[in-house]
Amino acid sequence: MSNDTIIWTQGGIAEVPLLRFTGRIGAIEVATVEYDGSNRLWTWWSPLAEDIWGHAQEPEGAKQAAELWLRNWLENFRPFFEAGR
Repeated sequence: MSNDTIIWTQGGIAEVPLLRFTGRIGAIEVATVEYDGSNRLWTWWSPLAEDIWGHAQEPEGAKQAAELWLRNWLENFRPFFEAGR
């Protein structure tokens, strides 16, 4: 995936930025990256699968891990999309 495939936006409350990013492809939310202060790590997960999550030292690493997981997960659907051609 190129850097512009998933659009990451930082959350905020009352114009105060949060340590949370939401990744979307179009209107679909595909991943979240959030700082876990108790573990001092950035945690990523996807609403597309309940048991998918991971940690990274930096937010960019967590975003990359989420994108890598998404790319690999979507490969499972390739036969479905190619069958329609």
